[in-house]
Amino acid sequence: MGVAVIGASMTQFGQRDAWIRELLAEAGEACLADAGVPTDEVDHLYVSNMASGEFEGQGGVMNALAHDLGLLPAYSERVDQTSSSGGAGIYEAWQSVASGASDVTLLVGGEKMTHKTTPEATDIIASITHPAEYKHGVTLPSFAGLTARHYLERFDAPRESLAQVAVKNHRNGVDNPHAQFQKEVDMETVLESPIVADPLRLYDFCPITDGSAALMFCDEDLAAEYADDYAVVSGVGGATDTHVVHERDDPTVMGGVVESGRQAYEMAGVGPDDVDVAELHDMFTILEFLQMEGLDFAEQGEAWQHVQEGRTEKDGELPINTSGGLKSKGHPLGASGVAQGVEIYEQVVGEAGPRQVEADVGLACNVGGFGNCVITTIMEAGQ
Repeated sequence: MGVAVIGASMTQFGQRDAWIRELLAEAGEACLADAGVPTDEVDHLYVSNMASGEFEGQGGVMNALAHDLGLLPAYSERVDQTSSSGGAGIYEAWQSVASGASDVTLLVGGEKMTHKTTPEATDIIASITHPAEYKHGVTLPSFAGLTARHYLERFDAPRESLAQVAVKNHRNGVDNPHAQFQKEVDMETVLESPIVADPLRLYDFCPITDGSAALMFCDEDLAAEYADDYAVVSGVGGATDTHVVHERDDPTVMGGVVESGRQAYEMAGVGPDDVDVAELHDMFTILEFLQMEGLDFAEQGEAWQHVQEGRTEKDGELPINTSGGLKSKGHPLGASGVAQGVEIYEQVVGEAGPRQVEADVGLACNVGGFGNCVITTIMEAGQ
């Protein structure tokens, strides 16, 4: 059974006064309105959220949201797959419709984070690492710094190539009215910002963010009843890599990206050359390189050249992170993968406004941890 996306929404990302229930309801209500779906026609509700309990002491967010949106008695479920919870939510929502269990499914992702201090938020996020790593104080920024140093030295890549990712994504974020940072930065600003995990500096990292996003899925045969323009989820794949990062054969290869991408390409019947626009999980600038290579957009060790040559710019051969990416748009953990899906949906249906590129096929890659779990989704313009 074909699965269509018929509506989308994204709240303002950044520091919000609203709590998680309010954030989720804001995106959910907007998505219902965008899709034109009456509440009594929603069969399933999925809520992508990593840590509402740890951040806010709030559990049962899926039941609360079903109540707040008036979706009773729809089946509701919370989806937690660390920082790839949003992508996992897309997978769950797709499965619910593709299996025939649901005709119409609403996915909402969200996280409330900014009320915690940076050390507190970092500690919550670091809890997803292996206990052997966590007890030694290893955090995701640590992995990013170590991997970036190895990549730069192994492939003779200039430090400026990583900075160019941040410059590009901030430039794209200017045109995203929902992005946390709607401002350009230059190379000097990035390269002279404070060191966080050598060689990575402050502007190589995404911010701590509050926000939510939503997508409405339905049986493709019903899509025309709700929308004139819609997208089709033509491919989706998920994979898990080693929990302990140092057990990987090659630290510059994310096996979960490679495998989930292979699955999504095979299901969609397309290859990397067919993709017109991509949203990659740039929690750290080095991750954009690793995902480009894992998804076969570039040969191993050559992604940095594509970036420096402008191939990933909005007017390049393969625009990457037209939304501004996590780097500029922000990274509310449970919402990020859903927001990636929102951008791809808007691009393939022609609703991306000043960010619009020529796109019939789009890809989103949402990464959990440091590649521990990955979801890759391909959407195409509906017929």
